[in-house]
Amino acid sequence: MEINPVSYYDAKLSAADFVKLSNFIYKQYGIKMPEAKHIMLQSRLQKRLRALQIPTFSEYVDFVFSPRGSDEVIHMMDVVSTNKTDFFRENQHFEFLLDTVLPELFDVHHQNFVRVWSAGCSSGEEPYTIAMVMSEFGLKSRGFDFQIMGSDLSTIVLEKAVQAIYPEEHAEVIPYDLKKKYLLRSKDRLKPTVRMAPEIRRKVSFTRQNFMDDVFDAPTNFDIIFCRNMLIYFDRKTQESVINKLCRHLRPGGFFFLGHSESVTGIDVPLQQIKPTVFRRI
Repeated sequence: MEINPVSYYDAKLSAADFVKLSNFIYKQYGIKMPEAKHIMLQSRLQKRLRALQIPTFSEYVDFVFSPRGSDEVIHMMDVVSTNKTDFFRENQHFEFLLDTVLPELFDVHHQNFVRVWSAGCSSGEEPYTIAMVMSEFGLKSRGFDFQIMGSDLSTIVLEKAVQAIYPEEHAEVIPYDLKKKYLLRSKDRLKPTVRMAPEIRRKVSFTRQNFMDDVFDAPTNFDIIFCRNMLIYFDRKTQESVINKLCRHLRPGGFFFLGHSESVTGIDVPLQQIKPTVFRRI
């Protein structure tokens, strides 16, 4: 008798199992999973059922919450978390960084070394953009140096960030003179890619970070923190908690960047707005 293989595409996530997972994801990672995201969660987690050869979601949920499921939680969040980013995304921030922030730190306060945290860095386009901008500033400012730390919840995107290899079309938004200086083109024209040059990669390190942790494993003397387009996935209470924890790692007077769809209105955080979505730590 021929046995048909299990189709993991047909596995259905019950309402009860969705509630278990959504409550867990919110409690552990702060990410809201309303009922409207039921089908999305089901679709994304079907990949994990196939990888583990588990035929039903009820068995998968039991596995996740079992002592053997601790590693699977990381894989689950890799497919659940949304990772959308681009080079020079919301470019006004990088113009402000180059024209205002860095001259103030270097020329006014005579600060030769600047530390930056790109929180929620996804596959690395944001911290590498920052690195290119700061490298350009360094060419005109003798003695200037910097270091950037990128962090994200997803191990999959962090691996991509470390590799620093991107489809060539993703680099189209990078100004031509910067591409010439800081990008290497692949020789494979059938599958064209670019890679960040070694001098840029050396300026950026990456680490996994969960915003729901009580304490962040990170230095406490950053001059600049970018946390853009991450808080939109959290409720206001969680947003307030995350910003306050990040600010513990930002020196007084340091700069804090949010995404253009985010704000700190109505929450208690030690930030003073200096222009839309740009703040200083009080």
